Amino acid sequence: MLRISKLTDYGTVLLAHLAANPAGVCSAADVAAATGIALPTVSKLLKSLAKSGLVTSTRGANGGYELSRSPAAISAADVIDALEGPVSITECSSIDSLCEHEGVCSVGGAWQRINVAIRRALDDITLSDLLKSQSPVPRFNFAGMPINIESKN
Repeated sequence: MLRISKLTDYGTVLLAHLAANPAGVCSAADVAAATGIALPTVSKLLKSLAKSGLVTSTRGANGGYELSRSPAAISAADVIDALEGPVSITECSSIDSLCEHEGVCSVGGAWQRINVAIRRALDDITLSDLLKSQSPVPRFNFAGMPINIESKN
């Protein structure tokens, strides 16, 4: 199963909180209180997000964190890259591939094309898109059966 980590999920929540407060900086303690995520986790994630350039930090009594660019300029791929590294669904899809079977593999090229398609989809979704509460629920087929992902209210 392809799934982002809990920390990346939390990182997205933190970015959404910062996006909802564009007028000023937010301390790690404020973000933790507002999101319900433990302060040590918030601090760790904000440092990683700052290191990757998605947020900026300001020191001092009035310091804190804010987005480094608009929510429309931060993609889901940017968030995943910052917290998990580049998307790579198979060994041969990664930049530093170490698969001993690459030279004779007949399916590696297909997996690499799938990896690129996933990356493009993640690049097309922005933090602004993730913040939309009324975004449409996707529909797709799994093993020939239609699947509707219902949102819980």
